[in-house]
Amino acid sequence: MENPRANVAVQRRRRKGRGVVLFPLPLQGHINPMLQLANLLYSKGFSITILHTHFNSPISSNHSNFTFHSIPDGLSESEASTDDILAFLTLLNVNCVSPFRDCLAKLLSDSPQEDQPIACIITDAVWHFTQAVADTFNLPRIVLRTSNVSSFLVFAGLSLLREQGYLPIQESRLEEAVPNLPPLKVKDIAVIDTRNPEDFYGLISSMVKEIKGSSGLIWNSVEELEQSEMIKLGQDFPIPLFTIGPFHSYFPASSSSLLTQDQSCLSWLNTRAPKSVLYVSFGSLAKFNETEFKEIAWGLANSNQHFLWVIRPGLARGSEWLETLPDGFLEMVGERGHIVKWAPQQEVLAHPATGGFWTHNGWNSTLESICEGVPMICSPCFGDQKVNARYVSHVWKIGVHLENRMERVEIDKGIKKLFVETEGEEMRQRIMHLKEKVDLSLRQGGSSHQALESLINYISSF
Repeated sequence: MENPRANVAVQRRRRKGRGVVLFPLPLQGHINPMLQLANLLYSKGFSITILHTHFNSPISSNHSNFTFHSIPDGLSESEASTDDILAFLTLLNVNCVSPFRDCLAKLLSDSPQEDQPIACIITDAVWHFTQAVADTFNLPRIVLRTSNVSSFLVFAGLSLLREQGYLPIQESRLEEAVPNLPPLKVKDIAVIDTRNPEDFYGLISSMVKEIKGSSGLIWNSVEELEQSEMIKLGQDFPIPLFTIGPFHSYFPASSSSLLTQDQSCLSWLNTRAPKSVLYVSFGSLAKFNETEFKEIAWGLANSNQHFLWVIRPGLARGSEWLETLPDGFLEMVGERGHIVKWAPQQEVLAHPATGGFWTHNGWNSTLESICEGVPMICSPCFGDQKVNARYVSHVWKIGVHLENRMERVEIDKGIKKLFVETEGEEMRQRIMHLKEKVDLSLRQGGSSHQALESLINYISSF
């Protein structure tokens, strides 16, 4: 009869000293899950090396167990901007080829093959050039996709949607249903504005093609949230798939924030009643014009709801910080509102006083909200956020979708629906049910727990 403990010991000895090289995309929403994954692999016995660009370098002192190597990204001062995110990512995929190859070659030559061989590299899916580099070294490349499966299927189907005439999106067709992608409407199709639209199609096409040529695909998602989408993904992408999320639940205390978190908001939350506060944060990239920003402010003021609002410097285009707020706004809301430049989001969502989350629906934020049982108000800005928002409001039915422009009346109605009306209470019950499913997935025998074990064994087999 096999001894399970002996088998575990053998696996750990097999992994001990084996290296994994990870290469995150230099954006906050991509760095976070990659470093969370790195923590997870380190806890399973792998040594971790992080390659990163000069732009948005992760704070290495927060991760003393990892080895960090910076590679030049070739960005001029004017190019080191995310204002046109597609142009930025397209340029990085060109500039980083040689530096990445050179750094990887040195790591492989320095790595003693018997004591500490590099098992594989794990790169963000957007780094599509890395597949060809990995192939030249006969090194397995596993891909981390930081969105969810549902939105990725839209990206994977963009060329077909383009052939069918849905792209570029026409104003007259915004409310049409998209065939084969229920419940999405044309206005939910994941597109990102850029100076050169061909940059968008080119980047997505290359990303999808190189994922299919990779050794596997890791998801920061939960099978129970996206079962039918996982089945479709498996049909279109016949490579090993590992749905091991939510990453942050394995290490809830760890942070890889590039911005300084204002802890004062937690003290303020301590003085509020349970489930009474709306947490408002639109992520690290979203920007609003002055009119939209003021409508957000008036919507919050008119709702009479307590709120914690993250106003990142530059959230209102052209502003330093709060100067775009309407005259008299701060005096009107008084102690009912609290404003910070950046918040420790996981702790805020887990706080008993937090009763709702007004979000841009980036996948990290959406998943964190589900994990804490906090229903949402959805204001997606671009890309996969639109798909996520539609799933939150129409599939899982755990949030209010602000379908129209930022208008104070709509905002006030949405807040009241979440906090005051019966519909909001029903959303709260549904998201608590989803939270329980996610919690179960992480336990022994759960779907994410099993997928993680499969991933560890897979990497150990290289």
